[in-house]
Amino acid sequence: MIKKLVLVFIAVFAIHSYGQEGTASPYSFYGIGSLKFKGTVENRSMGGLSIYSDSIHINLRNPASYAGKNMEAFNNESRPVKFTVGGSHSSIKFKSDSETDDTSSTTFDYLALSIPMGKFGLGFGLLPYTSVGYKLESLNTNGAIQNRFRGQGGLNKAFLSLGYQIKDGLSIGVDAQYNFGNIQNSTVEYLYDSDGAPLQYQSREKNRSDLSGLNFNLGLSYKKMLTERLEFSSGLTYTPKSNLVSKNSRSFSTITTNASGQEFEVNKIETDLEALGLLETDLVLPSKFSIGAGIGKPRSWFVGAEYSSQKTSDFSNELYTSTDISTTYEDASTFSLGGFYIPQYNSYTSFFKRAVYRAGIRYEKTGLNINNESINEFGISFGVGLPVGNLLSNANLGFEVGKRGTTNSSLIQENFINFQISLSLNDRWFQKRKYD
Repeated sequence: MIKKLVLVFIAVFAIHSYGQEGTASPYSFYGIGSLKFKGTVENRSMGGLSIYSDSIHINLRNPASYAGKNMEAFNNESRPVKFTVGGSHSSIKFKSDSETDDTSSTTFDYLALSIPMGKFGLGFGLLPYTSVGYKLESLNTNGAIQNRFRGQGGLNKAFLSLGYQIKDGLSIGVDAQYNFGNIQNSTVEYLYDSDGAPLQYQSREKNRSDLSGLNFNLGLSYKKMLTERLEFSSGLTYTPKSNLVSKNSRSFSTITTNASGQEFEVNKIETDLEALGLLETDLVLPSKFSIGAGIGKPRSWFVGAEYSSQKTSDFSNELYTSTDISTTYEDASTFSLGGFYIPQYNSYTSFFKRAVYRAGIRYEKTGLNINNESINEFGISFGVGLPVGNLLSNANLGFEVGKRGTTNSSLIQENFINFQISLSLNDRWFQKRKYD
């Protein structure tokens, strides 16, 4: 049954996300796109907390979580093999000083597997890192289109993680993450005659960057029983600054457009980026640090808080450096508060008593500053984990409502509603056979 659920889940999200961008945010115009949340639906439903880990869920944000105690249900011989897959759907309403609009996007968010190996734990998977997907227009003084901007693509991460349990309650881990993807954007400039009628031919600039590179993420997880009922949990992660290689191309074209805005290329000239020193550039990925702690009763409830900071001011790439002095990068930070509650994890009479109920809030400074306005984000999240199959597998549903940006200084505010769904499945591959 669980295998069928996985196949159905993957098929549904593959169909709905095919051909769509991972974001519809106009703020993905800047840098290498909008940063995607690195974590599971369980994390997102608790405001983004990554400090809590257990034996039946994968924590994608802290590699130390792949190691841990063996389960009593397995005679303390091993932990389960864990598999998780997730996707989301976002509905966004854009608001400016004078207009509103709305859009939506569906994405396939992550796929990961965790395998226990004694005191070690191995994990690997795939997830998006950034996403680009915008369609913007600027108007001239007569209210006609002056420029049309289009962008698509983003970065993905394929990761391999290893965790090690130093002693009961204390684990360390490391992620090796290979980043890959491409970003494509185009700008069309519209010209008009003296009567305000558009000329037959317009000019278009197209850019493409193919990105690749390796970076690492280090993690530490610590748990300790304070009393017979209360457990203290904490976590720490650090991602050092790293570089990506960006292989670039640029072209200029003469085009015509029809009434619906469809573009038809008449001729094209390729730019000699090698002569400009821009054929291959280095892109700096900023360092990131997070720390958090919480308290709770095992298999019953948990509440915690987490703070993370990223040196977004270090972001640089000559090709992506904006000529618009109104756009700058500042250090980013996020504060999260959340937790969960399980009425009775071993109830045999009530399905909903075994469910996990989650909630959280988060406030984020994205690191982007436009027209001297910091682009901030706020979200309130809720979620539930429903038992499926055996071995404590579950289906997780999440809901988040929030906003990004502001209408000040002629900017756009995004009011969003996110729906997430995932499967967190457990199986036992390794078992000691006993003979009488």
